[in-house]
Amino acid sequence: MHSSLRLPTPCRLSLLISLAFSGTNTVIAQTTFAPPTQPAPPVMLQQVVISANRAEQLADDLTVSMDVIKQSDMESGQMTDIRDVAKSLPNISVKRAPARFVVSGLPNTTGQDSNAGFTIRGLGGNRVLMLEDGVRLPRSYSTGNNAFGRDAVELGLLKRIEIVRGPTSALYGSDGLAGLVNFITLEPLDYLQTGNTVKDSAGRVWLAASTDDQGISTGATLARRAGESAEWSITATTRRAKGLDNMGSNDAAHVDRTTPNPQTDQSHAFLGKLVLHPSPGQKHVLTLAHIEKATDVELLSSRAKPPYSGTAAQQAASVIDESANTDGERDRLSWSASYALASTWADKLQTSLSWQDASQLQTGQTLRYDQGVRARQTSYEERTWQANVQAEKTWHLSDQWSQVLRYGFDYAQTDVSSLASGSDPAPLAAYKTKRFFPETRDTTQALYLQSELQHERWSITPGVRVDQFAIDVLSQDGYYPNLSPTPGKSLSGTQVSPKLGVLYRATSQWSVYGNYASGFRAPEGQQVNSALEAFNVKLLPNPNLKPEESRNIELGLRTRLNNLSLEVAVFSGKYTNLIQEKKNFGTANGQPASATNPTLFQTVNIDRATIHGFEMRGSYQWGTVAGGKLSMPFSYGKTRGTNDTTGRPLSSIDPAKLTLGLKYEAADWQLALDITHQAAKEASELETPFIPKSTTQRQFLTPSATTLDLHGQWRFRKNMRLNFGISNLTDQKVWNWSDVQGLSANPAAPLLPVVDAYTQPGRYVSLSLVMDF
Repeated sequence: MHSSLRLPTPCRLSLLISLAFSGTNTVIAQTTFAPPTQPAPPVMLQQVVISANRAEQLADDLTVSMDVIKQSDMESGQMTDIRDVAKSLPNISVKRAPARFVVSGLPNTTGQDSNAGFTIRGLGGNRVLMLEDGVRLPRSYSTGNNAFGRDAVELGLLKRIEIVRGPTSALYGSDGLAGLVNFITLEPLDYLQTGNTVKDSAGRVWLAASTDDQGISTGATLARRAGESAEWSITATTRRAKGLDNMGSNDAAHVDRTTPNPQTDQSHAFLGKLVLHPSPGQKHVLTLAHIEKATDVELLSSRAKPPYSGTAAQQAASVIDESANTDGERDRLSWSASYALASTWADKLQTSLSWQDASQLQTGQTLRYDQGVRARQTSYEERTWQANVQAEKTWHLSDQWSQVLRYGFDYAQTDVSSLASGSDPAPLAAYKTKRFFPETRDTTQALYLQSELQHERWSITPGVRVDQFAIDVLSQDGYYPNLSPTPGKSLSGTQVSPKLGVLYRATSQWSVYGNYASGFRAPEGQQVNSALEAFNVKLLPNPNLKPEESRNIELGLRTRLNNLSLEVAVFSGKYTNLIQEKKNFGTANGQPASATNPTLFQTVNIDRATIHGFEMRGSYQWGTVAGGKLSMPFSYGKTRGTNDTTGRPLSSIDPAKLTLGLKYEAADWQLALDITHQAAKEASELETPFIPKSTTQRQFLTPSATTLDLHGQWRFRKNMRLNFGISNLTDQKVWNWSDVQGLSANPAAPLLPVVDAYTQPGRYVSLSLVMDF
């Protein structure tokens, strides 16, 4: 971490009781501009956000890059999952590979994790901290033939999504190395209040359908006031769909198949909130949340292509049928409160306490030609307690300067476990129930402090956080000695994360900002202790793993002119001790692998990397046209990365993305046309031209692609509206880079499917009908 930083140039709804006290309200603030000329320019609105500094603040006063996706954006854009959320955001993506994994045999988890999670500025997985109302969402996990993703949210329950780009460790601790995604759920007043008017009861019902996965979803919300000091709301949603469509054309029921495997998806969600105002300046929110998702897939792409060939043993092992299902649930109970104080140590106090249980169960069966049925069942569970106390105090230092001090304590404890079981037919040896890592408790406790010095032109925000983390082994049962030759090890450490942000308002319309932030991510228990022996390979645990660390700098410019809003940012980060999972060390003696001389793998700290890039986004307001408002939103993002150990590019970086839109809003309808262009992935951008574990099979490179999406809304009654959309209007064949990493460009490559199976859906239609009452 001593290298210099450089900047780039240019239901079945399960019963649950969840309690939450969260004091977060969305407010829209209006910016004041110079007196308008005729015709009057449109008024531009600013969003109040909470995730960047753990307190309500205008987005234009931040010293970081941030995206805000409102509920109205999700509705009019026909967004159904996190993949849709990331579709038009620069330097952000969500991996969603097709379901072409296998249940048993050589490891292959392609698509088993569904929407795997966010990638921000080239880093993804558990390096992106995902929250719901400030509560940490479960992490992803993969081993052998199992992969568990991070799609544990339901967009129908959300008020908005806040995405912070860059490390957030100084405020949120571990896992925020790449950025933060905070899903903020709806509250009763979001339905009951319109302007200054608060109704006694209100609600919403909706019905939506989309042809990209033949999905149909429904939902309903009821909100009521209970006197002057309380209000409550309940929301329930359900959705049924098939597998995500693609541009494949081969329906063969074997490995040559390129159309989606037959698949059925179901999801159910419930959210209940009770908001109490026992006295002026005091607010409590109790939240009840439950989400369950299930997927059943018939893996036709796993079947061997007849006639079966090879030796007698190979023919006997040929797969003639395979199927799998995944069942996941997440329950959350939380309590939080905010208090207005008149104290020497705080003007405002926030407290929260939450409990969350998230689990996934993956089961599958493989029928082989002459070896009977193999069955597998693997579970993954995280059970989390989380608490926070935060105080805020404001001082007026002089006529021109004030100071806002925020300080607090965080505590999080997560018990993590996984269990694999199954059965194999005779004469194969009995399948041994096992844990690939011991039952583990991850604990973090932290103190943080942030001071914001405010001036008419300046905002200076230093901050620091001290984290103490521990990974404690709770039980060796199922892990040692039947899987690992040595017991699982515990690990602990302390990390200090400083940050500094500076904002300068040159005029009422122009501002510049800069920030420096350090980030870290503590090792996970499964990374420290994972072990595996199968198919002439051996995965070794590593109790000496160190936390990943980063130093990042970002410079930005914002302008809010009469008709133009624009934000430009350049960023650069140095990363050390990056954890490379399951690094291949070859065999111990350099000879070909065998049962007695296996290929050795181990998760290690090895990589040093530099990531830098550029982002631009904004909107131009054309003013009044034919009685309506015409605007043109736009964004562009480009990132580059280098493995400083090898000097080669980082292959994980997504190609550049450009979006241009044209939006027309009339009194009772609106229409938007969005053009999205993603650049091609070039061979010069890869660390190696070959797929992992191969020196002959070249990586498939995604070509450039341009798509057009048309979305509209018709408000045919005051309280009813119809949303409609046609996506990929010109029916283009598109691949996303995040989906195809590790995919061979050779369609005849052993065990690898042809590339058309990985394409995005062609032209499809979305519709939704919404009624407020």
